[in-house]
Amino acid sequence: QVQLVESGGGLVQAGGSLRLSCAASGNIFSINVMGWYRQAPGKQRELVARITSGGSTNYADSVKGRFSISRDKVKNTVYLQMNSLIFEDTADYYCNAVIRLKEDGVEYRYWGQGTQVTVSA
Repeated sequence: QVQLVESGGGLVQAGGSLRLSCAASGNIFSINVMGWYRQAPGKQRELVARITSGGSTNYADSVKGRFSISRDKVKNTVYLQMNSLIFEDTADYYCNAVIRLKEDGVEYRYWGQGTQVTVSA
């Protein structure tokens, strides 16, 4: 029904930048919140940043001032610009979206497959 496809992860040196993208496709009527979560080895998944359909944003304290989330409502895509990366940012990053389907008008939460970000010290 709905797919979230992420791209943009990889290996980067500390201090570098990466841009993650997540495109939603399928039987979409509307998208409410879109966001990024991350999970480091041995740790729980945590919210990194999210953005509402109205453009309001929230960030984890650990990434404020370094990461920026944005979305293209026409393309159903959310982006995460990550600057000044540090070793502690190393994790699998997951796209998340709350999507209302055309077929039943109900909102569901979807997850992407994850993209790995590795920051070398």
